[in-house]
Amino acid sequence: MANLLATKTLDTIRAEASESGEHTLKRALGPLNLVSLGIGAIIGAGIFVLTGQAAADNAGPAIVLSFCLAGVACAFAGLCYAEFASLIPIAGSAYTYGYATLGEIFAWIIGWDLVLEYAFGAATVASGWAGYFVSFLQDRGIHIPPELIGTYGQKFAFYHGRWTAVSTLPAGVNLSGVEVRSALFNLVAFLIIALVTFVLVIGIKESANLNTGIVIVKVAIVLLFIAIAAFYILRHPAIAAANWHPFIPKNTGEYGKFGLSGIATGAAVVFFAYIGFDAVSTAAQEAKNPQKDMPIGILGSLVICTILYILVSGLLTGMVSYTKLSVPDPVAVGIDVAGISWGSFLVKIGAIFGLGTVMLVMLLGQSRVFYSMSRDGLLWKWASAIHPRFRTPWISNIVMGFFVAIFGAVIPIADLSTLVSIGTLLAFVIVCAGVWVLRVRRPDLQRPFRTPWVPLVPILGIVVSLGLMASLPARTWYRLIGWLIIGMVIYFSYGRKHSRVQQGAMVVTVPPGGNTYS
Repeated sequence: MANLLATKTLDTIRAEASESGEHTLKRALGPLNLVSLGIGAIIGAGIFVLTGQAAADNAGPAIVLSFCLAGVACAFAGLCYAEFASLIPIAGSAYTYGYATLGEIFAWIIGWDLVLEYAFGAATVASGWAGYFVSFLQDRGIHIPPELIGTYGQKFAFYHGRWTAVSTLPAGVNLSGVEVRSALFNLVAFLIIALVTFVLVIGIKESANLNTGIVIVKVAIVLLFIAIAAFYILRHPAIAAANWHPFIPKNTGEYGKFGLSGIATGAAVVFFAYIGFDAVSTAAQEAKNPQKDMPIGILGSLVICTILYILVSGLLTGMVSYTKLSVPDPVAVGIDVAGISWGSFLVKIGAIFGLGTVMLVMLLGQSRVFYSMSRDGLLWKWASAIHPRFRTPWISNIVMGFFVAIFGAVIPIADLSTLVSIGTLLAFVIVCAGVWVLRVRRPDLQRPFRTPWVPLVPILGIVVSLGLMASLPARTWYRLIGWLIIGMVIYFSYGRKHSRVQQGAMVVTVPPGGNTYS
């Protein structure tokens, strides 16, 4: 058992981080790139969809407080990530942090869990992106055959001049005389993952620059909505006052349906709109000045996105009664109220760009975790092979890109999304615990960024994350356990035998009174 808790020394990790040459990752990212990576991962469809649904179903106008609460909850984990990313500036994120503090078995669990978060997260987003993109093309009269726009067996009807998923049609719609066809393979989702993989193989700087450009576009769209909404409310203050009253609707007698419990439940719902900021830490080994810039990237993107979320949710509930926002496109509803005819176009463009950068950052993070695990001997050597020209883990990008593309093309989005959520929260728990453990074990370390109020902040991060995990359905836990069992089979059949730390541990002198592993 002791060997399973062998840790990787910080000296070893820092030595790996200082390596250079054609077989290492290229340090090319500045603070703007890192902040953009965070924003690119966080702002997706969540700001365009979850805001309205959580307001209508849970919190009412107090959805603003739900976003504040979720932002604070993420800040606990974000502060812990920032300390680790500046202290251990190497690819691998929570996997590397767990290896340095909790031991190899925990490192493996979190590394395998991060594959779940990033790979399945990218597949989930690819499926959602395909839906928005197909809808956008149909608005322009371009129809892709329904066999190529959904997962196997999904039914599509040619309803009102466009192919529409039968499951999304209003109840009671008569489909007699309407052409209905079944999907075979979501080619659109497959191709977008292939394109993102190609961009990642070409180079980190090119990928980051593309991400920054797209982030500028989608943040501009969000700011445009904020400007339109603010102008409307200034012109119609009485409407806003009526829509904001009562600010916290009375509880209906059901937990989570308005009242204070509704604010808390709303925070749990919109929390998932923040998922992705942790992917910034996977790029630590490609940052020019990680000790300074990683905290800026992680915390800066969190602060910016929290402010945007609060502004959008507050203005939207002022424009439209929260009772009318339980729709797939609540932001478009708000723009329509303002008399802007191109509202749907704006929302779809924002979602297409937003989800595009989420896929980019998710796949970037996944390949960097694989790279770190392979370098430590826990995964096959091909996963850490670096392209001599592009200086990227190209084989890992291509192999995982192919599998992610297949997942996104054949697995329904609902079965993927909850796995991403529970995987992310488990990563938060381990990172928060790791900061606390390392403060106790190595208080002497020079920390470029220090998480304040330790152990209070890590404890709050652990409690909040475990609480949100507990709110997820049982079937999600079963799938997580099944995924971890697969990971354990790989670890004990390959990883433990080839682990560089385990091989080094065999020759460590055991002092009297206990085992020491490095």
